[in-house]
Amino acid sequence: EMSFANEPAPLNKTYVRESFDREILVNTYWQSQTLLLIKRSHRYFPIIEPILEAEGVPDDFKYLALIESGLMPRVVSPAGAAGIWQFMPDAARDYGLEINTEVDERYHLEKSTVAACKYLKKVYEKYGSWALAAAAYNAGSAGINRHLEKQKSNNYYDLLLGEETGRYVYRILAIKRIIEEPQSYGFHLDADDVYRPIDYFEIEITGAVTNFADFAIEQGITYRELKDMNPWLREAHLTNASGKSYKLKIPKPGAFTIE
Repeated sequence: EMSFANEPAPLNKTYVRESFDREILVNTYWQSQTLLLIKRSHRYFPIIEPILEAEGVPDDFKYLALIESGLMPRVVSPAGAAGIWQFMPDAARDYGLEINTEVDERYHLEKSTVAACKYLKKVYEKYGSWALAAAAYNAGSAGINRHLEKQKSNNYYDLLLGEETGRYVYRILAIKRIIEEPQSYGFHLDADDVYRPIDYFEIEITGAVTNFADFAIEQGITYRELKDMNPWLREAHLTNASGKSYKLKIPKPGAFTIE
């Protein structure tokens, strides 16, 4: 038995079972990649999970973020999608994210998660299916609409889709199963093996920062640590001519030190 967002996957159908099996095998035997996904999930899921809950989006969508980006905050696709939720620029702006030469909130984990939730709730309201909402996140609503109309079906698992979207929900299901039961698939990690969240506090800035290296030193941290905590800052300075309020994450003393 397997479900996505409390919607059962009909594993009694051959094409569903075999599609799921394919992704289980791929993720089980591509061990280095799956190990990294498991490790990173311990750092980023504790941030994503409460936002999904607050926004009314099923917890399973944290696995969508995982397969989109590998939970790598700075990743950019060949098409230009960026950040953990892999937003294209226009879509990001449509859902309230700021993008300019100095700030790109596609790389802001909390804000981009809220933006992704807004999109997912919109398409769920349209389709009444979280699996189709996930498919639309990958292929776009227009693409899913064409398949639904052509094939006269409203069930993701019954649709004949292109390679990427056709595998999409099965990839989510497979990595969900493996992360929930890692030892069953040969992944044995101790508590010290996973990547833990970095402890931080926030400071608010409303003006310009002429040099983030100097700013970091004033905070008792390095430029690298400041940028790792705030990857949405795209330059070594912030003009902020409008006087907008930004919250920066500052790692607590020793947060980057392994005991």
